[in-house]
Amino acid sequence: MELELVKLQELHINELTKIMKRAFDEDIRIHLGKEKGGPDGYDNGDFLRKWGLHKNASSYCIFLNGQLIGGVILWINKDQNNFLGNIFIDPDYENHGLGTKVWSTIEKMHPDTKIWSTETPIFSNRNHNFYVNKCGFHVVKIDNPKNKLEGQYKMQKTMK
Repeated sequence: MELELVKLQELHINELTKIMKRAFDEDIRIHLGKEKGGPDGYDNGDFLRKWGLHKNASSYCIFLNGQLIGGVILWINKDQNNFLGNIFIDPDYENHGLGTKVWSTIEKMHPDTKIWSTETPIFSNRNHNFYVNKCGFHVVKIDNPKNKLEGQYKMQKTMK
């Protein structure tokens, strides 16, 4: 099994958007019983063009044995307090430990990181499990805790 992170380029956007749509729609379906949903532009490429191709982002396509299966957007800062913007894997490839392997690879790519931060929707229990139990993040703040749709868990992982 060969897992590879390849710098995101415009040529990946269409195929990666299909994967992002499936991943976010699956999360919404599981947790909220809705057919679809995600951040603005997740389903038409606008999100990836805006954030994935942003000049200050470090964005990658996730390939497994040469097959595109997901993506990740990172913000690597000079102060070494870095931010995981998002990570997603095609639902067909979830629950096989691939996300954990991708995260481990990212940590190795950025060994000088002091703190990793991220945020995730309150409703997404699978994300909470992934970030806390698999990747070692801790919830440091909850925004809009009573709002299932708008609420966010702010998480951090302090590196050694």
